[in-house]
Amino acid sequence: MAQLERLLKMAEDELTEYSTDARKMEKLRRKIGLSVSAAEQRQAKEALLATKQSSNIITQILEEQRQAVALPFWGIAGLGLLFGISLNQPIGLLVAIVGTVLAFRIQKWGWQLQASRLLLQTLEDIEARIAQPNK
Repeated sequence: MAQLERLLKMAEDELTEYSTDARKMEKLRRKIGLSVSAAEQRQAKEALLATKQSSNIITQILEEQRQAVALPFWGIAGLGLLFGISLNQPIGLLVAIVGTVLAFRIQKWGWQLQASRLLLQTLEDIEARIAQPNK
């Protein structure tokens, strides 16, 4: 599992760059090819497929639209801060903290889901290239 976590971190690093998914997969494919054996790649793919099968509609939406899902919580945090300061209400400040934590965790979860999808696509691409070396 340490290998899978390392691969996911590599995928998350690729997500930080502004480029197309194909370019991200190409760079990730090179990194994986240099550092991970074929057997470990298959194990990582099987583990990712096992986690992917347990996904539901919420995780799919979160993976595709993490910022849009987190936006209402950022708004709640902002309003809580505004009302907490302007009306001198500690409950407003508490709402701001809770909204911020929820928004951050939602975005982090979406980021991890997106990285796992990128890694899975890359591992499948590597398998396809090995199966058909003509391309």
